[in-house]
Amino acid sequence: MPFSVRRNASGVLFETVSEVISIRTMMVSGSVTVSKSLLSSVDAAHRLGISVLTLYDWLSQSDAGQFEIRGQPVTIDYFQGGRRGQGRIMIEKQEIDRLLSLMRVTPKARRVPQRPQKKSTLQHITTRLGRPDD
Repeated sequence: MPFSVRRNASGVLFETVSEVISIRTMMVSGSVTVSKSLLSSVDAAHRLGISVLTLYDWLSQSDAGQFEIRGQPVTIDYFQGGRRGQGRIMIEKQEIDRLLSLMRVTPKARRVPQRPQKKSTLQHITTRLGRPDD
């Protein structure tokens, strides 16, 4: 399995594999290690319940600013490694969880049916009935 290491401008270490990857960022103050887990596009699509091609379509729509979930505009943050951004796509687990929460259907409050009101017997007649007083 190919393995490559890339370092971006902020000093984050990228490792390209097909499974979940840990990125460790060293913070300047106190050298604290923060670990974030990334998913490959195959694993991310599987967690979202969609095909990989649909995920790629969503990412291109997100880049163009045209992606919507349930009528709300959404942008998807992802990493693309390799030279000139032509490598594997990696998405954080938190981003997948955020997309899943946006896709979740929340039931609306049930309307209580109101009793129908009694209507007049001649609904199509709009003028007063009877003899004119003139």
